[in-house]
Amino acid sequence: QVQLVESGGGLVQAGGSLRLSCAASGSGFSANRMGWYRQAPGKQRELVAVITSGSSTNYADSVKGRFTISRDNAKRAMYLQMNSLKPEDTAVYFCNFVPSVSNYWGQGTQVAVSS
Repeated sequence: QVQLVESGGGLVQAGGSLRLSCAASGSGFSANRMGWYRQAPGKQRELVAVITSGSSTNYADSVKGRFTISRDNAKRAMYLQMNSLKPEDTAVYFCNFVPSVSNYWGQGTQVAVSS
């Protein structure tokens, strides 16, 4: 059984930065592709960043050049460095495998960006 716990969200002004963390327990983290997802109010959850077991990365166009995903397999941790934040980045952010596993959704961490 895998448990994923997100942290690091908060309220920040536009142009600011935040670093999100995802702590994983259980097996399977190191060998699998992982991602950061977000869900804004009234919208569907979307995948914004992906990292493979070998640390290759891919990003949604909306965050490319501003967000950086990374992982530390030894610590079973994943991170999302978010720079140049915009009000449209406001959402609850989640980590999960890619493709996502329904049983592994955590509570997420709220990011709010004020204009």
